[in-house]
Amino acid sequence: MQKIELWIITISSDRSITDIAARLKAEGLTICDLLEDIGCITGEADNATAERLKHIDGVVDIAPDMPIDLGPPDSNQAW
Repeated sequence: MQKIELWIITISSDRSITDIAARLKAEGLTICDLLEDIGCITGEADNATAERLKHIDGVVDIAPDMPIDLGPPDSNQAW
């Protein structure tokens, strides 16, 4: 069983985000958020599924979603 990871999917503007999200879901992505204003969808899937999703019409890029810790407001260290 492959490890489930978080992904950020960048989509093209020539198709509806809800149409692309439906197709991604049908191919195995668990949708977390639709970020229509910036043309991205976040979701969970294993690596094999993510590779398959790259070939869906309307998908521009798929990248791992990496947590970022900015630290406390008065900290000099950002990472």
